[in-house]
Amino acid sequence: MIQEIIEKYNKPVPRYTSYPPANFFNSDYTSEDYLQAVDASNEEQPETISFYIHIPFCRRLCFYCGCNSYAMGKPEMVEAYLQALEKEMDLIIPRLKKNRKIAQIHYGGGTPTCIPAARIKQLNDHLLSAFDTIEKPEIAIECHPGYMDENYWKELIDAGFSRFSIGIQDFNEDVLRIANRKPPMIPIENIFSMLKAAGKSINMDFIYGLPHQTAESFLQSMKKAVELRPDRLVTFSYAHIPFINKLQLKLEEAGLPTNREKEEMYLQAKQYLISQGYHTIGMDHFVLDTDELYSALSEKKLHRNFQGYCTRRTTGQVYAFGVSGISQLNAAYAQNTKNIEEYISETNAGRLTIRKGYALSKEQQLTREVITSLMCNCTLNWKELADHLHITVDELKAATAYDPQIMKQFSTDGLIHLEDDYLEMLPDATPFVRTVAASLDKLLLHSNKQFSNPV
Repeated sequence: MIQEIIEKYNKPVPRYTSYPPANFFNSDYTSEDYLQAVDASNEEQPETISFYIHIPFCRRLCFYCGCNSYAMGKPEMVEAYLQALEKEMDLIIPRLKKNRKIAQIHYGGGTPTCIPAARIKQLNDHLLSAFDTIEKPEIAIECHPGYMDENYWKELIDAGFSRFSIGIQDFNEDVLRIANRKPPMIPIENIFSMLKAAGKSINMDFIYGLPHQTAESFLQSMKKAVELRPDRLVTFSYAHIPFINKLQLKLEEAGLPTNREKEEMYLQAKQYLISQGYHTIGMDHFVLDTDELYSALSEKKLHRNFQGYCTRRTTGQVYAFGVSGISQLNAAYAQNTKNIEEYISETNAGRLTIRKGYALSKEQQLTREVITSLMCNCTLNWKELADHLHITVDELKAATAYDPQIMKQFSTDGLIHLEDDYLEMLPDATPFVRTVAASLDKLLLHSNKQFSNPV
């Protein structure tokens, strides 16, 4: 893709991990609104359940992070938080029909692995004792290998997880030092040996666009990762949002790569991973052909939620627990308080701590289907999707900001292949799928929200 086109389209747009994006949530949405949405969700699709558990603590804060994270508190405060998590679960679980099954459990943060593995197992058991699961549910946890010794890994393996997402970020320790990130405590080869021997799926996360990274140095990290042969490998574009996380200013001081340098990092990494048998999934994932995500993409059935890409099989309405946790139901989103003290005290008093949310109109639910289909599968078959939703193509397009002239321009500029009721992202243009999706979003027509660049 020529540099002029990259510069033309590398403008801030939503990531579309949800539709509408989270910065459209409003504070008028209450805990009572959420409870009504939870009750209604029992009769809506998908009927399967996804649970998200947010562990906000980190032993030290990485400068690049855009998550809701906090420095590790005293052990008694951490335990109080974990007890509050269980109490919040007990406020929601009785409202869910018992014939529904768990398809997915995901632990995020912060750093979920900064708490004792035995307590993580207890949280798993708390949920799994309340519902049956689908066959082979995805039970996943994000891991910071910098603080996990061999015994901790073994305890997690025994806690029932099927997928381990290992946050490497970069194998270059100079890059990690500048980002305030600790490298793995034990050799990464030993970690892989234990997980593979136990039959677990492995994901490795990397970030490109950090100080001291170059296309060549990032490629070396990819080569080391491929030697280990993870099932999935993710290359996240660093999002510089110091207006949300002021710690990122430290990276600015160290000197960030230019957009052109970031683009070269991504392209070289992508070309290498494809040459080594990995397939691109969405914006930033690469998977082996034995991975369930690849089968879903081949069938144009890939999906995603706040936890990341998933299959329709492992998709459920998401019920989130913990500070800043976002529940993602068919017709509503709801987010908990970001304040740990508020969360603990109010949950102990038997109250939910919803601070903002969003109730989707019917039109917005249709737009969500369109944008999700495009974001996940890099294609949009208007006729097929309209038939699935039992409406006409014209009605579906009318729910969005669809403009045929804009689509023609995307086609002329080499972003998409365009037919009458079908569009597909061209291979070299997949980083700009967010840009094409944003053109369909009515909410952006009169919005001053801030977003990150796609590349």
